Amino acid sequence: MSMWGVTDFLQSSNKCKSQCKPLGSEPLPEGIITNTSNLQMRPLWGFPKKEKVSTSLFAVAVGIKQKDIVHKMVKKFLSSGFVVMLFHYDGIVDEWKDFAWSDQVIHVSARNQTKWWFAKRFLHPDIVWDYSYIFLWDEDLGVEDFHPKKYVSIVEREGLEISQPALDTAKSEVHHQITARGRKSIVHRRTFKHGANRTSCDGHSKAPPCTGWIEMMAPVFSRAAWRCVWYMIQGDRTKNIGVVDAEYIVHYNRPTLGGTVEKNHSTVEGGNKTYSHRRGKDPRVEVRRQSYIELDIFRKRWEKAVKNDKCWADPYQ
Repeated sequence: MSMWGVTDFLQSSNKCKSQCKPLGSEPLPEGIITNTSNLQMRPLWGFPKKEKVSTSLFAVAVGIKQKDIVHKMVKKFLSSGFVVMLFHYDGIVDEWKDFAWSDQVIHVSARNQTKWWFAKRFLHPDIVWDYSYIFLWDEDLGVEDFHPKKYVSIVEREGLEISQPALDTAKSEVHHQITARGRKSIVHRRTFKHGANRTSCDGHSKAPPCTGWIEMMAPVFSRAAWRCVWYMIQGDRTKNIGVVDAEYIVHYNRPTLGGTVEKNHSTVEGGNKTYSHRRGKDPRVEVRRQSYIELDIFRKRWEKAVKNDKCWADPYQ
């Protein structure tokens, strides 16, 4: 065996098995190490009931002032078989106990933190690995016409890794034309707009805000995409990112995190109406703006360094 190099091979194989174990688990025997988990709650005594395992997660940053909207959202997602997680940015948790569903959802509380702060610390890709899709939404969204199960079936069929439901332009605060609902399509991946060279969008456009872009108020990530996003890595945005027109929501644009209210107007190009809303001086706006700048810098550096991005691949296959 020594002559044929079999001994060296076996030794290197055993060494590889040890090195490939998660950090800190090297001394543990094989068969008891689990790399991933989920957010299913367990009973304090006895064995868990045999229930249908949830395949998607709905997480939302909430404040008690928006409890009326959040109540409708939570009821709809729970009834669709989702695991629901509430991030309480105002530190108020007990006042949510008035709702019958309160004990069915996961509550995480930290004052004055954004949903991205919560997501980075409590939605590690290994912890949410059991979920095919992660919905990471703001609290000011109307879901009367939205159907979570139908939405998931659409993004699966269309191959969307990152998506969002389109916005109902008759009722919503629309900040970006690409997010507006198209009534003649199920999904759209780009928008068309006439203007100067840098502001026009056509069939040849390959960059945001013309294609490969969604707004961060209601993003939906596939399992593989969330692992990439968690590490701040981009994928092929022209193919894997889109807006679902068949399933749409309403953006009320209510101020959160201590924001104040003022009058504002928004217009969707191509329409004849200007929609008037009461828009808040929302601290999230500055956070988003800074995040967009940092993401764009990171994206350019990453695309320059890696020509063949394998980000969407399943790391465990």
